[in-house]
Amino acid sequence: MNNRQRFARYMPNDFDQFDCVKISKFFYLFLVFILRGYIVWIMSVTNFNDRVGVIEWVYPDPILFYTSLLSGVVGLFVVLIMSLRRPDAQSWVKKCWQNIRAFLAVALCFDWIIILGAYFYGILYELPVIIIHGVFVMIAIVILYSNKRIQINIEEFPEKLPD
Repeated sequence: MNNRQRFARYMPNDFDQFDCVKISKFFYLFLVFILRGYIVWIMSVTNFNDRVGVIEWVYPDPILFYTSLLSGVVGLFVVLIMSLRRPDAQSWVKKCWQNIRAFLAVALCFDWIIILGAYFYGILYELPVIIIHGVFVMIAIVILYSNKRIQINIEEFPEKLPD
């Protein structure tokens, strides 16, 4: 497929300042899911009335909260790579960007494995939650590897534009 056909459905506002297609919203959706432990932690820190109440409401067992933080570490690495994705980026950032789907897929699978482990160790009792979580992970991985915009995002890397 040539570039004309490939980019025909994108409008000018679909491109960033480096003439690359803007990052797919699916990346951000998957990151919110992977980083939910950190999001809950930030919400609890900003709640001055009851700092632990939010965490206890979302994560009834503290082990679930800590393992969610552990599984979110890969997501933090993905956020770092996304923030360093610019024309003057070092070569390791470019190499990591080419493998960003794999990082996201590993983070999603690792997160689901932790949930499965919590179920088998008796920390989490809700089987429907585990099934829904697994279905979401499978759908996310299919989207990661089949979405054309994500494919374009991975193939492109910002370069300095002539003035």
